[in-house]
Amino acid sequence: MTLRIALAQIPVEHGKPEENYKKVDQYLSKAAQAKADVVVLPELWNTGYDLARLEEIADVEGRQTKEFLQAKAQEYKINIVGGSVAIKEHEQFYNTTYIVDKQGKFISEYRKVHLFRLMDEDKYLAAGNQKNVFELAGVKSASFICYDIRFPEWLRTVAKEKLSVIYVVAQWPQTRIEQWKALLVARAIENQTYVVAVNRVGDNPDNKFNGHSLIINPLGEVLSDSGDQETLTVYDLDTSEMEKFTQQIHVFEDRRPELYD
Repeated sequence: MTLRIALAQIPVEHGKPEENYKKVDQYLSKAAQAKADVVVLPELWNTGYDLARLEEIADVEGRQTKEFLQAKAQEYKINIVGGSVAIKEHEQFYNTTYIVDKQGKFISEYRKVHLFRLMDEDKYLAAGNQKNVFELAGVKSASFICYDIRFPEWLRTVAKEKLSVIYVVAQWPQTRIEQWKALLVARAIENQTYVVAVNRVGDNPDNKFNGHSLIINPLGEVLSDSGDQETLTVYDLDTSEMEKFTQQIHVFEDRRPELYD
């Protein structure tokens, strides 16, 4: 089947949730106009990395974001991989992804498992501990957040469930953008899945972000690169080719996990 995917490579206003909700709404509308099946947003699009002010600006229990995404999914008739947002729950803060289908049904959520010390996540956020495998637009998928891709054992743990698409949402700085590309290509090859990865653009007080949202096939070939400017990239992904890739090299059958730990 062909899956039309829209990558919303947008800037994020530092610590200004209401402006960011407006921006995301604009791009959800654009994706719907492009007749996309799925739209993917970047990491922490509600607050940016204004982590010191999360007590003030985080979404309490994710209520605003879930209601917003569900309403927009239903309005625009589009499936949403909701990037991630900062939420507050039980006096802790989490970097959380929400998945919503085009009927407005809440499908699943994921809390970032690996906290990135270089951007002080460990000082302000609590880590998640659950994987996120779901079916969206008829395709078995999983989602991860940014720093997670530096941990191949975590993605392999999830990919053993025979996924077709891995979604990655990020705020990955320009200074390490070549690592972003290399890591995503490696994750696609070793897990024999498509990787759909969305990174933000723009600046915050400490970093510059230059996008390069990517779609990569299981052979590690980059099918789409969104460049370094604000944009909506739309790509038709042929998921029916999955069987062709997985039958060539039997990496899952040939694993020897008893030797790995």
